[in-house]
Amino acid sequence: MSAKRGKKLDLFIGANIDDGWSEVQTPTQKKTNTQLLSPNKHQLYFAKEKRRGKTVTLVGEFALEKQEAASLLKKLKKSLGCGGSFKTPMMEFQGDVKEKLRPLLLKEGFGFKPKH
Repeated sequence: MSAKRGKKLDLFIGANIDDGWSEVQTPTQKKTNTQLLSPNKHQLYFAKEKRRGKTVTLVGEFALEKQEAASLLKKLKKSLGCGGSFKTPMMEFQGDVKEKLRPLLLKEGFGFKPKH
């Protein structure tokens, strides 16, 4: 007679995949505006977030070509003296720079939503 080391565990939780559950084939995606706009047609707004204990100022939504957005970002970062990045459709700047950033964007011809 062979020695058995134990029993196999039969784990049954109670859910059955065949009970009408289905796998989502296509994840939902955010609708983004793909139409390019001139600077005076933009309606920008500010948002502030905390990331790893640091403040980040977000401004957007931009509807610009990638090269145009990159050159604008470079100019703004140089004027502000801070780091930043462009993640479609928002620009991120390190620190709380809303008061310095607003006049720079107005000078470039961008508009803002009311109360922003």
